[in-house]
Amino acid sequence: MNGLLPIVDLSAPDVAAAVDRACREQGFFYVVGHGVDPGLQHRLETTARSFFARSDEVKSSIAMSKGGRAWRGWFPVGGELTSGVPDRKEGIYFGAERAVDDARPLHGPNLFPDEELRDVVLAWLDAMTALGHRLASAMGIDAAIVRDPTILFRIFHYPPGPDADDGWGVGEHTDYGLLTILLQDATAGLQVRGPDGWIDAPPIDGSFVCNIGDMLERITGGAYRSTPHRVRNASDVGRLSFPFFFDPSWDAVVPVPEGSFGSVERWDGTDVLSWEGTYGEYLVGKVSKVFPELAGDALGGG
Repeated sequence: MNGLLPIVDLSAPDVAAAVDRACREQGFFYVVGHGVDPGLQHRLETTARSFFARSDEVKSSIAMSKGGRAWRGWFPVGGELTSGVPDRKEGIYFGAERAVDDARPLHGPNLFPDEELRDVVLAWLDAMTALGHRLASAMGIDAAIVRDPTILFRIFHYPPGPDADDGWGVGEHTDYGLLTILLQDATAGLQVRGPDGWIDAPPIDGSFVCNIGDMLERITGGAYRSTPHRVRNASDVGRLSFPFFFDPSWDAVVPVPEGSFGSVERWDGTDVLSWEGTYGEYLVGKVSKVFPELAGDALGGG
């Protein structure tokens, strides 16, 4: 254990039981023994730092306003909202590389400033997708639900926090889908709301932090709970994070099992067990609140 968060070794023989225990107790856990190339991780972090060191004028060459329905590209500090409050971070949105004529919202080609970032991001998407399938299998998730998973990837840069600032880069929230697989740099900042209050989830070398999303709470009937978390960066250095979202297929209708544990009062007052529709519809409804100024054109008003 690190603090109160379990560490799950994917190379261990009892991985399914370890994942189940971690999901029931905390909803957040570290993953080691995953086999992801550390050299690829180093390339990703180095390339990301190089991108964020550029001027906003240069970064805006791949601004999200140019991504259309694919919902891809860069946004500046304060450009993304969490629960209606601007985040103190900038970032780039990526997803599975699709054809430009893919009519689904959040699907299509990525925006890249250069071939170096393109190569490393596409390689990272492949590695994380494979890891997502491994974790989904360990959890016993029906393969049909993730046959064509919705893949979203973000690179976030949290600038240094000024002394007078409260340091919150992202306020309390839960993730929307099944699993989030997070790579952190060496700067701490992630906090998780556990049964006994907020706890830190500092980076551990060679690990990823995984957490449960709303759809995994739904698919388990509330046996697993989508865990609120937040990010604080009051340090005098910038922080990078690399969340990868492994979610149900776009058209999947995520079932609620009979004999579910039922809903509990959530931080945002919503009930993920009673919601009806496809995962794509759920996701569009959520992300349209993140960048409301882009929602009308990119998501058809969703």
